[in-house]
Amino acid sequence: MARKLTRRTLLRGATATSLAVTGGIILPSTPAFAANFYNPFSGYPISDGWQAHIDRGSLGGIDYPMGVGTGVPACGSGTITNIPYNGTGGHTVTISHPNGYRTQYMHLSQFVHGNGASVGAGAIVALSGGAAGAPGSGSSTGPHLHWHMIDPNGTRINPLVFLGGGGGGGLPKTSTESDGVPGPIFYQRLQNWVRIDAGYTGPIDGDPGPNTWAAMQRYLAAHHGYAGPADGDPGPNTWAALQRLAAGWGYTGPIDGVPGPNTWRAVARFLNQDRFD
Repeated sequence: MARKLTRRTLLRGATATSLAVTGGIILPSTPAFAANFYNPFSGYPISDGWQAHIDRGSLGGIDYPMGVGTGVPACGSGTITNIPYNGTGGHTVTISHPNGYRTQYMHLSQFVHGNGASVGAGAIVALSGGAAGAPGSGSSTGPHLHWHMIDPNGTRINPLVFLGGGGGGGLPKTSTESDGVPGPIFYQRLQNWVRIDAGYTGPIDGDPGPNTWAAMQRYLAAHHGYAGPADGDPGPNTWAALQRLAAGWGYTGPIDGVPGPNTWRAVARFLNQDRFD
């Protein structure tokens, strides 16, 4: 007899990289990759690009205008080092990633973790700053965030080039649209969807837990007829509402609360919209 999809089964397999199939539902499991990079600032304009920094004698960086106090997400998992009053950079957070790269965020108004804290991709690591003359702003003359990467040799590099294409970076498209099998990228995009549309504030790590599912339930309740609680423990009613969403993206199967490959393909088409990159 098929087992019910529960929070316990969703969180099972903390180091597994495969997908379990239970009762026709493909369950997520925790990815085993170490540093899951993405561009957390793809929704912001660039006010000062990499080459502009180089041209005026900087070692390089990218500036994103944002209001003081905006949460700054980690672009990948790693370990935190806080550097207060870091010269012209002001308050700086460095994240040391398991692959030997580091990322730095400058002109911050507040640290939110202690030194040595471990964070996942998408976790808030600081609050932005940059107001002229404010503590932690360094040489900044207006609210913004400065971002750059450092390779294992200690050379500062453009994070957008590291992410591929030299452009805005962001999340790759999920192949679930073709194969119908959800994987870490599918779940990263799902988390980014509910971050944008449903108030999710957790990491974009491809490992959905109760907070991801609760945010999805809130969205489905508002738009696709889900009438149950936003308890982070999805069951047939949640999946049926997700199938109703999928019906707008090419799903033609039954609304039975038992998603299979055709459901996931349609959901992936929804998630592969550019706005969820």
